[in-house]
Amino acid sequence: MVKRNLVGAHYGLKDWLAQRITAVIMASYTLIMALALLSGAGGSFERWRALMSAGPMRLATFVFIVSLCWHAWVGVRDIWMDYVKPTGLRLALHVLTLIALIGYAGWAMQILWRL
Repeated sequence: MVKRNLVGAHYGLKDWLAQRITAVIMASYTLIMALALLSGAGGSFERWRALMSAGPMRLATFVFIVSLCWHAWVGVRDIWMDYVKPTGLRLALHVLTLIALIGYAGWAMQILWRL
């Protein structure tokens, strides 16, 4: 009988589920934006500003950005774990990726609430 040591069992389940949930959020936001643009909300700067300055749209856009960053983090982290073997380099790439994604989310928040 072979005894298997299952350290970290179900480790990938949360990440798999996170990617599916964030994908649904991003797809929903894309449909909302497509409907808004087809209805003429983006026809001029004033209409676009009115659309994006509404509280629910700002919140939806920020949730989209956070979902995008989380989705990207899971995907890029898996790429680094699969293809970068030196531990120090992999750790450095993880840290740089996290800094970039947190910076992007912060920048998006600054843009959204500056309108």
